[in-house]
Amino acid sequence: VQLQASGGGLVQTGGSLRLSCTASGRAFSDYGMAWFRQAPGEEREWVGGITRSGGATYNIDSVKGRFTISRDNAKNTAYLYLNSLKPEDTAVYYCACRSGPFTSAIPSAYPYWGPGTLVTVSS
Repeated sequence: VQLQASGGGLVQTGGSLRLSCTASGRAFSDYGMAWFRQAPGEEREWVGGITRSGGATYNIDSVKGRFTISRDNAKNTAYLYLNSLKPEDTAVYYCACRSGPFTSAIPSAYPYWGPGTLVTVSS
């Protein structure tokens, strides 16, 4: 499966963005998926995940109440809604997926990655 993330850009503090992750090659509904981010000089960080069916989502504490994950399997697309953005949210955001129903916070659990999309939040 190939993934392509889009929707990043430059936004002011408090602004919003919607990131999209579109899959091709196999049925997207076969995969649990997740969003990660990596700031300059930092380790890749799990942001949140969503199960294959979309029935359950998970987020790290620092984005709870601000970021929302959803998916539309009919469109082979997952979304990450970023609201109330802060400068510390600045990073390259990646989507990743893995076969099976579940999601995971561990990067090595994901064999498939998109190339990333840059989100820059200005203060």
